[in-house]
Amino acid sequence: MEPVWRVADVRAAEAALMAELPAGTLMKRAAAGLARRCALLLADRGGVYGSRVLLLVGTGDNGGDALYAGAHLARRGAAVAALLLAPGRAHADGLAALRAAGGRLVDRPPAVVDLVLDGIVGIGGTGGLRETADQLAASLAERSGRDGIRATVVAVDVPSGVAVDTGHVPPAASGRPMAVRADVTVTFGALKPALVVGPAAALAGEVELVDIGLGPWLRGSPALRVTEWSDVVDWWPELGPAAEKYSRGVVGVATGSATYPGAAVLSVGGALAGPTGMVRYAGSARDEVLHHHPSVIATGRVADAGRVQAWVCGSGLGTGEDAAAELRAVLAAPVPVVLDADALTLLVDGSMADQLRRRDAPIVVTPHDREFARLCGELPGNDRTAAALRLAAWMNAVVLLKGDRTIIATPDGRAYVNPTGTAALATGGTGDVLAGLLGSLLAAGLAPERAAAAAAYLHGLAGREAARGGPVTAPDVAAALRPVLARLT
Repeated sequence: MEPVWRVADVRAAEAALMAELPAGTLMKRAAAGLARRCALLLADRGGVYGSRVLLLVGTGDNGGDALYAGAHLARRGAAVAALLLAPGRAHADGLAALRAAGGRLVDRPPAVVDLVLDGIVGIGGTGGLRETADQLAASLAERSGRDGIRATVVAVDVPSGVAVDTGHVPPAASGRPMAVRADVTVTFGALKPALVVGPAAALAGEVELVDIGLGPWLRGSPALRVTEWSDVVDWWPELGPAAEKYSRGVVGVATGSATYPGAAVLSVGGALAGPTGMVRYAGSARDEVLHHHPSVIATGRVADAGRVQAWVCGSGLGTGEDAAAELRAVLAAPVPVVLDADALTLLVDGSMADQLRRRDAPIVVTPHDREFARLCGELPGNDRTAAALRLAAWMNAVVLLKGDRTIIATPDGRAYVNPTGTAALATGGTGDVLAGLLGSLLAAGLAPERAAAAAAYLHGLAGREAARGGPVTAPDVAAALRPVLARLT
């Protein structure tokens, strides 16, 4: 997993490393990596030589990084122009380096620009862009290069205007984000939260991490960790020659109803795609489930289902007394449980609080924002990571807070973020598929946070796979899980 670090931790690491290096070394390392990526981008647009590069330069080190990178590009034959947002406060050494390399200062953006370097505000910025910078950011989409294509925008460390530790982006009065929208962000030393969570992540574009030597100096616990394909491969249960259906794990699914049989079919479909050897279904949609999934063992009630290693409960279950009785039966089982959709609604009135507190086995809850608000009395707000961690601590459960960048939070304060989310999953029933897959991973023996992280990661890949065929439905996602999971082995 790739760690993600808060601003204070990055600042402390930079200070410790700079104390061991000659003055300016760290900035020059960052600028060299930034210039290299810019050169690669320009190579796709006709080459560095003769290209037109605009630097948007704020105060402090972020602007210095842009100026030094501009000097690298100017020495390779690019026509580099720097627009200083605070001329008297620009980084002096970086400005001297740019001038020495042949760069020039301008007081307005040139008409033709191939690449824009956003060096307005770095990790020390707060509160969104100021008016002049905001107007510049809004105008970037109007700039095009010598090839007639829109200028490529590269953010230095983070897109200017984002809240670095939370990923929040303040909106302008028009509703437009008061931040730069980058095609590529070149970040230095460590990933920052704004590059992986919240609305800011969508503004970062493709993120490249440049190693400047900070690793050994980063102390404490990261704010987040990003799930990677290699993690899911390492966690996936191995299927040995002695494996049989019971040793692989059995997952119970208590979902759906006569009113919502599709939720049962979809959640069972997600469970069947996972690594377990058997699925037991308990509920009033058993005929529909067996019609679509004849390998399932189906009964009418949780109490009659038999032994399982994990339960999935809630999707399409309803919120009446019969549904509440099934949820109580699931909670009484001494195995991990996934609570989704209607199961979360049934928890809101507090009538099952004692039963939740008495449980020793793990609980994973999977709210979207509206379900989170029903549980907590308010929406997650600007800091989704902190919100998920609060709910995890309060419920003593692993929280999978669904969204474009799904967050997994544990009761002991660890948080993970899923990078594979896609808008294609914003359609009814896809959460049912996710819950079933997650339950299968729990039944196969994965730790709750790993099961949640792996399920979200693979579910996102399945959404992308399904989107290749056009508009996506939940059955498409369930079907796409199989080719995605086949790549694991």
